[in-house]
This record gives sequence, structure tokens and C-alpha cells, in this order.
Amino acid sequence: MSKIELQSAAYKKSGVSYEESLKATMMSPSMYERIGKEDGFEQLSRLFYNRVFDDKEAQWFLNIFSSSTKQEAIDNQYRFLVQTFGGPDLYKQKKGKYTRLVGRHANYNIGTKAATRWVQHMDDAIEEHEALRDDDEAKVLLKKYFAYTAHYIVAASEFMRPDQLSGGTKIDPGRVW
Repeated sequence: MSKIELQSAAYKKSGVSYEESLKATMMSPSMYERIGKEDGFEQLSRLFYNRVFDDKEAQWFLNIFSSSTKQEAIDNQYRFLVQTFGGPDLYKQKKGKYTRLVGRHANYNIGTKAATRWVQHMDDAIEEHEALRDDDEAKVLLKKYFAYTAHYIVAASEFMRPDQLSGGTKIDPGRVW
């Protein structure tokens, strides 16, 4: 499947185009500045994962995260978000040169239902985040970025080869994945 076909599949599921999803990464001032730099993204990740790990209505969803602790999940996501939205390369410092977002998620049982639930928890975390409360532009663009990305991961993971996987349900040495 070509990148354009994957982008089209993500658009069909999320309602957000690739181009729209990138707007959150090109804001001025940057999303990194607007949310409160590292502390702001750490708060967003904590709000999100508090929801995920407290999700008693959908044990199947929580099971997706069973190979990491909540703190590990917060740390990995926070580092990725800081780097993606204009901050220092914290994710690269921990994981290496490439983010390999699809490859890092390919071994998990993630389908459209899981992506939709993930997006709902993230949307709720965005709404609760103190620095974003009065920044409607940032909230809308972040939600579009996450909706598109979650559904892109689902579409792309269906076409991953075993040599493209990275992380997933097997814990890497040192639990760094």
C-alpha cells in the first residue's frame, strides 16, 4: 500500500486529512510553547494515561497497554510529543533517530475501535489541560493531529512486515521501547 493510500485510509476513518493533521506541528507560537513546554506535555500525557489506566468500562482497551507501566507510557508519550511539537529531541535521546510510530505499535492489537477509544481519552485530556482551556485553536489542531495519527497507525499496521516492527508486545532490553 502506498503512503497516499494509507493517508486516504486514515482520512476515511478520522475525517482529517494528512495536511490538516500537520497544522498542529506548524503553529506559531509552537504547540510546544502554547502547552507549557515539557511540563505541559507531561501533564497532557499524565491526564491521558490516567484515563486509560482508569478505564474500567473497556478492559480490552486497557489490555493493549499491559506491557508497560503507567509511568513508562507517560514518559514515552511525553518525550514523543515534546519532540513532535517543537521542543528538544527527548524521544530521539531515549529511542534513537527514528520515531517509527507505526512500527512501535504494530504488535499491539489495535483496530479502529481501539483508535477511536484512544482518541476519546486524548480529546478529554486536551479539554482538561489547564494551558489549553482558552486556546481553542490549539485544542482543535491537536485533536485533528491525534485523530489522524491514531487511524493512520491502524491503517499502516495492517501492512507491516515483520522486519519493520519495533517494540510492541515484546519488552526490549531495559524496557526502552
